[in-house]
Amino acid sequence: MTDATTAADTLLITLTGDDRPGVTSTVFEALAAAGVEVVDLEQIVLRGRLVLGVLVTAPRDARKLRASLETTAADLGMLLSIERGTGDNASRADGRSLVTLIGGPLKASAVAGISGRIADLGANIDRIQRMARYPVTAIELQVSGVPTDVLRTELVKESRKRGVDVAVQEASLLRRGARLIVMDVDSTLVQGEVIEMLAAHAGCEAEVARVTEAAMRGELDFEQSLRERVALLEGLDASALDKVYDEVQLNPGARTMVRTLKRLGYRFAMVSGGFSAVTDRIAADLGFDFARANDLEIVDGKLTGRVIGAVVDRAAKASSLREFAAELGIDEKSVIAIGDGANDLDMLNAAGLGIAYNAKPVVQAAADTAVNVPYLDTIMYLLGISREEIVAADAAAGFVTPEPLV
Repeated sequence: MTDATTAADTLLITLTGDDRPGVTSTVFEALAAAGVEVVDLEQIVLRGRLVLGVLVTAPRDARKLRASLETTAADLGMLLSIERGTGDNASRADGRSLVTLIGGPLKASAVAGISGRIADLGANIDRIQRMARYPVTAIELQVSGVPTDVLRTELVKESRKRGVDVAVQEASLLRRGARLIVMDVDSTLVQGEVIEMLAAHAGCEAEVARVTEAAMRGELDFEQSLRERVALLEGLDASALDKVYDEVQLNPGARTMVRTLKRLGYRFAMVSGGFSAVTDRIAADLGFDFARANDLEIVDGKLTGRVIGAVVDRAAKASSLREFAAELGIDEKSVIAIGDGANDLDMLNAAGLGIAYNAKPVVQAAADTAVNVPYLDTIMYLLGISREEIVAADAAAGFVTPEPLV
């Protein structure tokens, strides 16, 4: 097609009706007979109803094409609309972003609020597609016309009012490349806090849980609070570490997320303020590439109440992320960090995409995006991977994907 063609007369042909095999091919047979060129094309199916939009160059005999299409539409039992205009679709404005909405359920009021704020900013929604319908509903909007950071600021405010999760990312090739995911462990990859599980065996769970909660809210220095909590474990038999490992439960969707993204070449690292005696085994089980956590001192089969070496604190988490990315030759912009506590903040800020997963308010306020549903696999929707694609990939590998994903 020449540049001159884009300024020529065009026809926008829209057909709506029940979906069935052969609709698209039948319509294009009629268009082929008219010798037109295809300028743009879009087709969607919603609950068995098909909407097909085709933008074509106007033929010499538009009446003949109209008559042919009317006959085709009547034979198919579909509604037909033909509009004549000039040129192609307008070019998308600068400032292209991807907005992902996740809700369980996703209410119409939330979609109205988010789309309303987009319009208020003078931006345009160019395309919408569904990423998942169960156990949460996730949709992706392609938005243009406003800088991503401006869009994110406004939509995060609106999402909190509407009770929906929203992620706003710049539309770029980074999303399609193999990336590094760096995760916190306690209350992120796994349910609950390992140190509290150890404390339950030592008979001091309530006291340890109180300090842990304050530390995760950012009210206490993490290293000081960790040493204080570990001191309460003095004398605990080291076999409790094996018991706790057996008791640990991954968050729903964790295995699916790791399994799916590793197929795509993603690499995984865990950086934990917990304990390597447990986290190293979880890393090996899931096939993580890197794992870093604190080492507990054990003497004569008992915990001494001390940590060996430097504590993996807030700063250490961020430096570990940079170290792992450098070792893999991955730009920090291609790193995704996931965490829930105040000690994860530097790590989330160091990554190209920082995700607060069921996080404390201070973390949600600082992260790029927040996910507040109890399914780790929803993070894949932020990466443009639909649930249908996940299930299909598992089926091709002979794996039956559980409902919900685990």
